[in-house]
Amino acid sequence: MWPVTTTRNTSGELQVGGVSLVDLAAEFGTPVYVYDEQTLRQNARTFREALAAVYPRSRVAYAAKAFLTTAVVQILCEEGLGLDVVSGGELAVGLRAGMPPREIALHGNNKSGAELRQAADAGVGMVIVDNEQDIDLLAVLALNCSEPITVMLRINPGVDVHTHRKISTGLADSKFGLPVIGGQAEAAVARLAGTPGLDLVGYHAHVGSQLFDCEATVSSVDALIAFAASMRECYGVECRHLSPGGGFGIAYRDGDRPPSPQNWTNVLADAVRAACDRHALPLPMLTIEPGRAIVGPAGVALYSVGSVKELPGIRTYVAVDGGMADNLRPSLYEAEYSAEIANRKAAGDEREVAIAGKYCESGDILIERIVLPPVTSGDLLAIPAAGAYCLSMASNYNMALKPPVVLVNDGAARLIRRRETFDDLVRCDIPLR
Repeated sequence: MWPVTTTRNTSGELQVGGVSLVDLAAEFGTPVYVYDEQTLRQNARTFREALAAVYPRSRVAYAAKAFLTTAVVQILCEEGLGLDVVSGGELAVGLRAGMPPREIALHGNNKSGAELRQAADAGVGMVIVDNEQDIDLLAVLALNCSEPITVMLRINPGVDVHTHRKISTGLADSKFGLPVIGGQAEAAVARLAGTPGLDLVGYHAHVGSQLFDCEATVSSVDALIAFAASMRECYGVECRHLSPGGGFGIAYRDGDRPPSPQNWTNVLADAVRAACDRHALPLPMLTIEPGRAIVGPAGVALYSVGSVKELPGIRTYVAVDGGMADNLRPSLYEAEYSAEIANRKAAGDEREVAIAGKYCESGDILIERIVLPPVTSGDLLAIPAAGAYCLSMASNYNMALKPPVVLVNDGAARLIRRRETFDDLVRCDIPLR
C-alpha cells in the first residue's frame, strides 16, 4: 500500500523518500499530498519493460485522469510513457509539460468540437471515437487537415467485471463506446471506413477500474479481436492497433493482492497472440493504459487530527482536516483505505474508530472502520495509496482550499502544486458592485 521508500525514522516518525512526514506537515501544512518519485518512476518503468519483454510492438500510455500535474507528466515522459487524455484541459496540461503530441490520445464520451479541433491542431497521435457525433465532427475537421486523422473505435464488448458498478464500463448499457450487440459498433466501422480523411487503425475497450480479475480483461481482448476479424471480412479494415484499456487494481488495505504488472502484461500478451492466431490476424500494436496502478501507490495523504468524539456504545469519530473535498472515493464508491499515525510510533490498546472528514455532510467519512492505537488531537494521520482519483476529483466544497502536492526523493522535498488561497476561491467571481 505504501510507497517503496516508506520507513520510520529513529523518532518513530513515518518518512517517505527520506523525508519525515512531520517535517512536511510543518513546512507545507495539512492536508498535504506527498508523492514519492522513486515509486512513480519504478511503477511506470515496470509496466513499460514488462510489456515490451513479452510483446515488443507495444506502448504504455498513462491515464491522465488518475492524477495530472505538469511535473508528473514530465517524469512519465522521461520514463518513456505516452498519455491518454479525456478533455481539453488534460490535453493542455500534457502539452505544456512537453509530452510529444504524437504520444497523446484523446478519449471521451462527449468531446466538443473545440476539443477535437484542439487535438487536431496539436497533432495528437490518435482520437478514440466513442459515438456517432465524434464521427460527424471529425469528418468535417478532416476536410481541412493536410494528413488523415488517426482514429480507434471504442466498443463495448459486453464483459461484466467484479468491481463497483460506477466504475464498470464494458457492458452494453454504458455511456462509453458503442455496443457490439445490436450492430452499432459495426455501423460505426462502416462509416469510418468510408469517410475521407479518417484512418481507422483499430479498436479500444475498457471494461472497468480497480480490477483484480485478469480473466475479464482476457474476455475483452477475445471480443475485440473477434470483432476486428469480422470487420476485416466485412469492410476490409485491418486491425493495426489494439487497446484493452487499463483499470489494473492496486492494494488499498492489508490483504489486498492485486496482480502484478508482470501478471497483467503476460496475460494480455498471451491473450492477444492466441486470439489473433485463432482468427488468422497479424499481431497489432498493443497499447495498455494504466493510471491508478502507476500513480496510486506513489501518493500518501497526510492530515492533522482535530476533534476526537466518543459516542459510548456507538462509535468514536476521529476527525481530520480534510475529507471528501480532497478524496471523494469513499463517499462515491464506498472505497476503503488504511491509515497510520505518522508523527509517532503508536502504543496503547487498539480500538475501532471512524476517520471523519471536516465537511458538512454525514457521508464525509474517509474510513468507516479502522483499528488504531489511541489517537489524540494534534496527531498526524497518513493514508496510503492516495495517489489516484483523490486530487483529480477534488472540489472546493464548503469553500475548501485544495491541498498542496509535494514530490519527495532522496531526502529532498519539492512543491509541485501550491495550496490554493482564498483569493483563488473568488478569482472567477464577478461581484455586483
